[in-house]
Amino acid sequence: MKTIGIVDTTFARFNMGRAAVDEIQQNVSAKIKRITVPGVKDLPVASKKLIEEEGCDIVIALGMPGAKEQDKICAHEASTGIIQAQLMTNTHIIEVFVHEDEGKDEKELAFLMEMRSREHALNVVNMLFHPEKLVKQAGTGQRQGFEDVGTLRH
Repeated sequence: MKTIGIVDTTFARFNMGRAAVDEIQQNVSAKIKRITVPGVKDLPVASKKLIEEEGCDIVIALGMPGAKEQDKICAHEASTGIIQAQLMTNTHIIEVFVHEDEGKDEKELAFLMEMRSREHALNVVNMLFHPEKLVKQAGTGQRQGFEDVGTLRH
C-alpha cells in the first residue's frame, strides 16, 4: 500500500492538513502519515523525516506564510529547503503555500486555503496512482485554489 505524508503548520489560520487528508481519503485508499510543525521553515526537515523514517512515497507540505516582507523571505527559504529535501531523497514533496495577503478578505482567504489544499491533494493522488491524468492536463493552465486560466492557442 502506498503511503502519503502530510505535514502542515500551526502558524496557518486554516487546517490545511485536514482538508488534504479528507480529499485524499475521498479519492484513494492509501496509508496517511501526518505531522504538524510550528511554521513553514520547519516543513523541509519534517517532510524529509516522513520520507526517510516513515517510508512515505510522496509528501504534501502545507503552510501559510504571513503577509510581511520578512514572511516572504522565510517562505522562500522554506521553498529552497523543500527543494533540497526532494533532491536528497529523490522523492516529490508538493509544496502548498497560501500567503496571508492572497485573499481580499478572510472569507476568500479561507476558501483559497481549502481549495488549494484539496486540489494539490488531488495532484498528489494523481502523481502516485494516475500519472496519465496529469499528462492529459499538460499545458491547460491549471491553477490550484483559483479559477484555471486555460491554455494558449495559436
